[in-house]
Amino acid sequence: MVSGHGLTPKEKAAVLLISLGKDYSAELYRHMTEEEISQMTLSITTMRRIEPSVKEEIIREFYEMCLAQKFISEGGIGYARDILEKAFGSEKANELIHKLSSSLQVRPFDFIRRADASQILNVIHNEYPQTIALVLSYIEPKQAAAVLASLPADRQAEIVGRIANMGSTSPEYVKDAERILERKITSMGYTDQIAVGGIDAIVGIINALDRSSEKNILESLDIHDSDLAEEIRKRLFVFEDIAKLTNIVIQRILKEISNQDLAIALKLATEEVTKAIFSNISKRLQEMIKDDMDVMGPVRVRDVEEAQQRIVNVIRKLEDDGEIIISRGEEDDLVV
Repeated sequence: MVSGHGLTPKEKAAVLLISLGKDYSAELYRHMTEEEISQMTLSITTMRRIEPSVKEEIIREFYEMCLAQKFISEGGIGYARDILEKAFGSEKANELIHKLSSSLQVRPFDFIRRADASQILNVIHNEYPQTIALVLSYIEPKQAAAVLASLPADRQAEIVGRIANMGSTSPEYVKDAERILERKITSMGYTDQIAVGGIDAIVGIINALDRSSEKNILESLDIHDSDLAEEIRKRLFVFEDIAKLTNIVIQRILKEISNQDLAIALKLATEEVTKAIFSNISKRLQEMIKDDMDVMGPVRVRDVEEAQQRIVNVIRKLEDDGEIIISRGEEDDLVV
């Protein structure tokens, strides 16, 4: 089981938004910047399954942080600490104050961390070695490695040595370097060119989600950016799209699916999907599946969605393996 301590702040925020439901989450989205919405959507789409106890832990932590923020706003940190100590004890009060204080800090060179390696190189390659070393020590290791590898060989060793022996750096020097490089990266026109994943990246992430999370994400995105949600849907294959496949492909898919998954998945299937599947199996198998559906009685919606997602995963794998080809178009979205 994943504990709340094992999650990053963005992952905790993703769990909280999912727990609040689409209406409250959409209201929170309205107060976010486009970049924050993008980051939050990615965090939600990459979120793994969370136990109910972890969800409760995160909601409780959020509530406590809200209280702490309220008390700080009303009377400052000292006032907030006094009240929090009375409510939660000294240790918890210090933890909450520390978290809020930390959340107000921005890591140096955050603006350049979103650029790709070639852009960073163009910005810093003429800087002093100590400035280059400073930047590389703050950005992501993969970015730093790519930039370092692109520098002349005679400078690489010097910069590595400076990073290794850097130690403490004057906050004033860091701030001055930030200001200079931020002006430089803006003047070079890179602020609008920073790569943030794109549609293909988010489609790949959503393809790996369970069906319930996939639906929640797209429904939330509908409220914030319906055009983006529609564009993502065009590139996704979902259970309902089975009705648009040819008989030959459906027959190939059915060879990989268990009758049990099929019976559960068809519990909430559209008439078009049911017809498409039944027209590609024998009368005897049709009767068997109908009997199974009757015998199993009521089934949880989550179980049906999971069965449908297992079938979709089979289809996506067959496509990845090149055994079937699904082309997506404007009109008949799926032609095989």
